[in-house]
Amino acid sequence: MRLIREARDKSAFAALFQHFAPRIKSFLIRSGSDPVMAEECAQEVMVTVWHKAHQFDASRASVATWVFTIARNRRIDLLRKERRPEPEELPWGPEAEPEQADILVLQQETAHLRTALKALPDAQRELIEKAYFGDLSHREIAEQTGLPLGTIKSRIRLALDRLRHAMK
Repeated sequence: MRLIREARDKSAFAALFQHFAPRIKSFLIRSGSDPVMAEECAQEVMVTVWHKAHQFDASRASVATWVFTIARNRRIDLLRKERRPEPEELPWGPEAEPEQADILVLQQETAHLRTALKALPDAQRELIEKAYFGDLSHREIAEQTGLPLGTIKSRIRLALDRLRHAMK
């Protein structure tokens, strides 16, 4: 591994490959992968070993531990990719116009929210506006206002509670 890391020695990599590739494939098959996926994954792991050899640190792990950790992580990545749902079909063309009743309800709720926001204490309203309309994180608001992060979170929580009760 030292030769691969320091000198990019191809013959050392070939020896490492011959030693670990079959073991990785076997490990992956025992972990539930089909043989084709295991072979492909083993190849990818060994390519990763070649490209990331400079990251290997013998004081932190053995070569086998490092290589099998890469294999395990690659297998997890492939499983996540397999389980990821397909995106929904998006219809083409213009969207249907909302119903008049829905538009009216939305307008009334917006007006009610606007009134509830105005009823908040200034300190709380300003923080709600920064967080939700200004799209700032609590930490960014704390940096901008100079207030402690805990104060920001408490005021926002209290304001949201008041808004929740006002919107019932």
